Amino acid sequence: MTEKKNKSKIQRRLIPTYIFLTIVSLISVFPFYWMISAATNTSLDVARGRIIPGTCFLENLKKLITQQNLWGAMSNSLFYTVVQTVIALLICSLAGFGFELYYTKGKDLLFSILLLAMMIPGVATMIPLFKMMASVGFLNSVWGFILPSVSTPFLVMFFRQNSRNFPPETMEAARMDGLSELGIYFHMYMPMMKSTFAAAGVIMFMNTWNSYLWPKVIFTSMDAQTMPMLIANLSSGYNIDYGVLMMAVIFCSVPTMIVFFVLQKQFINGMTGVSA
Repeated sequence: MTEKKNKSKIQRRLIPTYIFLTIVSLISVFPFYWMISAATNTSLDVARGRIIPGTCFLENLKKLITQQNLWGAMSNSLFYTVVQTVIALLICSLAGFGFELYYTKGKDLLFSILLLAMMIPGVATMIPLFKMMASVGFLNSVWGFILPSVSTPFLVMFFRQNSRNFPPETMEAARMDGLSELGIYFHMYMPMMKSTFAAAGVIMFMNTWNSYLWPKVIFTSMDAQTMPMLIANLSSGYNIDYGVLMMAVIFCSVPTMIVFFVLQKQFINGMTGVSA
């Protein structure tokens, strides 16, 4: 009886917490609900603040497909994002792997200089980067988009930090078995650090997919536009169709949601330092 009373007291004490968490959850989910609801209403209904789903979903979808290069923007964003994510994971993981597991003179000084690059705002380097890309003919190309971001100080630091979970004894045993340094990286390091790769992949995928300013600068052709650029074009002008705009936002949100939900367990493990 005493245990039941204690449990009931604890449950009563937790009621305000549950109420607070429920309210916060509803507030967090509401923008997503409003986005879907707005995609089913006319532009006038959205402007009036209607939050009840309407009957214009197919109409807004048809307008988006016929009036905008939706599939071209989706394919461009997907291609650019996948290529940049894969290359960035390879380069940043190799850098983090080397910084942590190899001992060379001056590596800490070099790493400190690398971290200082995080203090420089991206807009400060945008004009020099544009001139560099234009001089080598990389405007409106995938290389012009991905090269400035294939190595980020944050991901290098992230891989170096998590590489501390990789046992040096494994490297020594692999060397004794005749495995090369690159063989250790590909056959030992990558499988053991898959959660770190998943977490870094999610971060890089979302950042690249949602990137707007640099693609706007480097892509001068409409055929190379990405989804954020398409949404920006829909939201500019004097007559904005909010229903079509919200429909485009849904299409832009789905890929990142899929990637996160598929890799959420590995993402949590990677962010908490669990290597497998």
